[in-house]
Amino acid sequence: MPYVCAPLLIVLSLLFAAGDSLVFAGDKVDPASVDPASVDPASQWPQWRGPSLDGTSSTAHPPLTWDATTNIAWKAPLEGHGSATPIVWGDQVFVTTAIDTGRKADAKDLPQPDARFEDNKKTQSPDTWHRFVVLALDRKTGHVLWQKTCTERVPHEGHHTTHNYAAASPVTDGKRLVVSFGSFGLYCFDLQGKLLWDRQLGRQETRSGWGEAVTPALHEGHLYVNWDHEGESFITALNATDGKTLWKVDRDEPSSWATPLVVDYRGKTQIITSGTNRVRSYDAKTGKVIWYHDGLTVNCIPSPLKSDDSAIIMSGFKGSVAISVPLDSTNDTTGKATWKLERGTPYVPSPVLADGRVYFTQSNGNILTCVDAETGKLLIDRKRLQGVSNFYASPVAAAGRIYFTDRDGTTVVIAQSDELEVLATNRLGEAVNASPALAGGQLFLRGENHVWCIAEK
Repeated sequence: MPYVCAPLLIVLSLLFAAGDSLVFAGDKVDPASVDPASVDPASQWPQWRGPSLDGTSSTAHPPLTWDATTNIAWKAPLEGHGSATPIVWGDQVFVTTAIDTGRKADAKDLPQPDARFEDNKKTQSPDTWHRFVVLALDRKTGHVLWQKTCTERVPHEGHHTTHNYAAASPVTDGKRLVVSFGSFGLYCFDLQGKLLWDRQLGRQETRSGWGEAVTPALHEGHLYVNWDHEGESFITALNATDGKTLWKVDRDEPSSWATPLVVDYRGKTQIITSGTNRVRSYDAKTGKVIWYHDGLTVNCIPSPLKSDDSAIIMSGFKGSVAISVPLDSTNDTTGKATWKLERGTPYVPSPVLADGRVYFTQSNGNILTCVDAETGKLLIDRKRLQGVSNFYASPVAAAGRIYFTDRDGTTVVIAQSDELEVLATNRLGEAVNASPALAGGQLFLRGENHVWCIAEK
């Protein structure tokens, strides 16, 4: 969500509990500094969909079972609302939130509506100031190490009743932390909370006024941001050091919420994007389109993933489609996909790739499909997951298991297998819309009111 970060005179003061101890959280802190060279990125959860961008950790070993009091290492209260996945680097867990201050805006401070889009909006823009915040939590205790207010704004549009203003996940390369609030700005910090730069990319006007989720991709010092909305859509590459534009390419696309997939393949880096009109692969250096394919459904949300020599892209609103496109493709690849599936694909959750299999649920429901990633062969064909109902969170995988967390906070764990084998059903008792994060022996869940760290004691 897009605008410029101005210095603010407001200091956030929150009281956070973790275990039996309390910590006062202000803007000034002295977190432990971690040398990026000493941290193995594969053992972290540095971005949306994890270290390999497919929802899988090859090194994590999270618990199989838990509940609200069992195998809970800590839970940290979280003010405001958000569905951004926490990310993990070193001893820190980073999370964003948007806080409605309740303070009424003067008429002069209310954003002016764009008449081009108002007739199609189904939501009401607020008239109160909102505070957009990033926090760093101690990974061992949940205590707040530092927190920063990026900006305070009066949002120009509302959001879906199940959405919020902090839906984009942070990303880090171990040297810098990039936080996106879309229309309310991109902000880059060092890992001790010092602001390095900020950028305003404009204002998004989303379909029906349902809200944004502009999660950037960070790769080798470059930041890639997909900006699909009802106005002038584009994709851009920024220098992660200073936030300056490297290239920008217009996109003929309506609103989408999918994060770009960055792929290194045979000496070239591709940026792969979902789209209603077209699926596209861009050259990371120039922004030139390498290959494209006919588009998916409206409201593209699931993120693409890479499987060996192919990209797998899917969506599932008012239709259902999944395609696998060879990464050595050029120009128009329509009709040349390795495989295509037209049923059972997800609306909000992204798929997960584990051990050569792609797992996903139908629409936002509990109907599971698993396909062979190479051939598209159906291994599990629309089988019901018992004990869970409705998903916004994307599944994650580690230690031979797949974890599905529904909106009630219940997680069903299944075996990585060609057959549906339920291993555990875990009820947390707090609503969850954000996807889990995995690192070491820990599983992190951002609930409606807390960040939970789940680990065997």
